[in-house]
Amino acid sequence: MVLEKLSDSLKNTLQKIAKSLFVDEKLINELIKDIQRALLQADVNVKLVFDLTEKIKKRALEEEAPKGLTKKEQLINIVYEELVNFLGKEQQKIEITEKPFRIMLVGLFGSGKTTTAGKLAKFYTKRGFKVALVGLDIHRPAAMEQIEQVGKNANVKVFSDKKIKDPIEICNNFKDDFKDFDVLIIDTAGRDALSHDLIEEIEDVNKKIQPNEALLVISADIGQAAQKQAEQFHKSCGITGIIVSKMDGTAKGGGALTACSVSGAPIKFIGVGEKIDDLEQFNPQGFVGRILGMGDLEALLEKAKDAIKIEDAEDLGKRFLKGEFNLIDLYEQMEAMSKMGPLSQIVEMIPGFSSLKLPKEMLQVQEGKLKKWKIAMLSMTKSELEDPELIDSSRIDRISRGSGISTNEVRDMLKQYRQSKKMVKMFKGSKGDMSKIMKKFGGKLPMGMQL
Repeated sequence: MVLEKLSDSLKNTLQKIAKSLFVDEKLINELIKDIQRALLQADVNVKLVFDLTEKIKKRALEEEAPKGLTKKEQLINIVYEELVNFLGKEQQKIEITEKPFRIMLVGLFGSGKTTTAGKLAKFYTKRGFKVALVGLDIHRPAAMEQIEQVGKNANVKVFSDKKIKDPIEICNNFKDDFKDFDVLIIDTAGRDALSHDLIEEIEDVNKKIQPNEALLVISADIGQAAQKQAEQFHKSCGITGIIVSKMDGTAKGGGALTACSVSGAPIKFIGVGEKIDDLEQFNPQGFVGRILGMGDLEALLEKAKDAIKIEDAEDLGKRFLKGEFNLIDLYEQMEAMSKMGPLSQIVEMIPGFSSLKLPKEMLQVQEGKLKKWKIAMLSMTKSELEDPELIDSSRIDRISRGSGISTNEVRDMLKQYRQSKKMVKMFKGSKGDMSKIMKKFGGKLPMGMQL
């Protein structure tokens, strides 16, 4: 979970509002202290924290709740809106406007630029662009080998030369080849923004490349030092945006996020994991919704689009509602879910699900089950997958032996499948009323139906 400690603290604060009998100045003051504590623990600058909470308090005391909203709902809405404003207000997407579109990455040593270059390459490849990586890190040992490996993982062309020790010369050598690509992602050497000779180099590279986007890659664990670095890089090469890397591995990411957002360059992407697909476009509204437990449907739909074709999803949906849902469909659904990322990440994007406070261990167990079920399905015949009712005890024994999965686990999978089938009938009978369906399942959806 991104900024897990901050998220838990803020969700507890909102729970306090929800459970209160009425909203008064005492509750508002308690709320302000809780928010201040949560943000300061996440390494957000003290002045920024007090400016933010002053705005929340002023609005909470002075504004009347709009028609249709209770005072408690209005207070939660104020917290949400002010946090969104705090983190940049609106999403700043990169639009590919010319060919080749040049994206140059700059940043400190060890900020994760080369890894991020691969993630960006994958991001744009999945959106139909022809992408190439350009390796200009002439200082770090094995930098060229790393970008070659990253390019291989992203399945894109890499332009680099280990023998040349001048980034401008590398660019000149390949300039004619660059024309064949839609997007060029240029990986530069890591440098401290206060190191004069390295800054001179990046200024020269910037003049040569004239990037459409100059993105500063900054690690979430840098904390409040991010603001000074961002401002200095901005002076050197006019950064147009920021990518905050390693957001999954730190409780102190709040400092980098907020310091960057006030430095004049908007956050364009965040790195949320180690895999090549673990890069998200930064959307302040969705991000705040996620850390407050309200979900992030836009990010969820974006992941779903990457995982499964629209026509496949529509076809599956039609067959599902007709009651034609079989184990092949369940397998395809599980495949799509695994492409979307860890179950814990998916759950936090679904509005209302994070308020269930599902233990991380439970989600990991469910994820382990899905992997085993996929292995069991690979040991089934086509007729068994199409008609699971054929599977009796002897077939369960055979599937167990062939897959190495215990008979109990195979039975568990079949049980979940049957619950999914029941769910279809209930969905028709209840006309989509999920509260009735959840009641019949004791408050939880069967695994194959969670999305």
